[in-house]
Amino acid sequence: MVNILWGSFILIGIIFSFFNGRIDIINNEIISSSKTALNLMMEILPLIAVWTGLMKIAEDSGLLNLIAKKLGFILRKLFPTIPESNEALGLIASNVAINMAGLGSVATPFGLKAMKELQKINPKKDTASSAMITFLVLNTSGVTIIPTTIISMRMLYNSVNPTEIIITCILATTLASIAGLLLDYFIRRKNGNN
Repeated sequence: MVNILWGSFILIGIIFSFFNGRIDIINNEIISSSKTALNLMMEILPLIAVWTGLMKIAEDSGLLNLIAKKLGFILRKLFPTIPESNEALGLIASNVAINMAGLGSVATPFGLKAMKELQKINPKKDTASSAMITFLVLNTSGVTIIPTTIISMRMLYNSVNPTEIIITCILATTLASIAGLLLDYFIRRKNGNN
């Protein structure tokens, strides 16, 4: 659906510029956007590589498992249908911990593995379980303590103080997480799900 929407916007823009005799704007924008996207990727790629490496070290050293144990109490309350010994809880905790560091792209593999494990214990294979929905809400609205991608983009565009948004991000993502999880809880209760 999103592909159709964006494709329609692009097509409408091209048609509109063609009828207004401003096709040169489209050509210039295609070239400048490509250059901007490449520059942005080259600036952010080293940061993501460093953090991916650090997360791999944290995973291999057992730090993520330690964080998973610390988050275990909260996660067991959020996901009562997941057995305590299930690998999904550790993967969810790892995903949450990495998202807290502001590295959503690094957290994606953990999120995909967690969903795969949740699907294994899902009694209705053609329907998302309540644990899967709660994880999706938690992952989408997850608390971010250090918004590394935003900070790196602000640095790329020469912000005077690229880290000044940290408190705002913590506040916004915390409120979004609380609101999302409360809404998920009330909908599950209304539908009689755990």
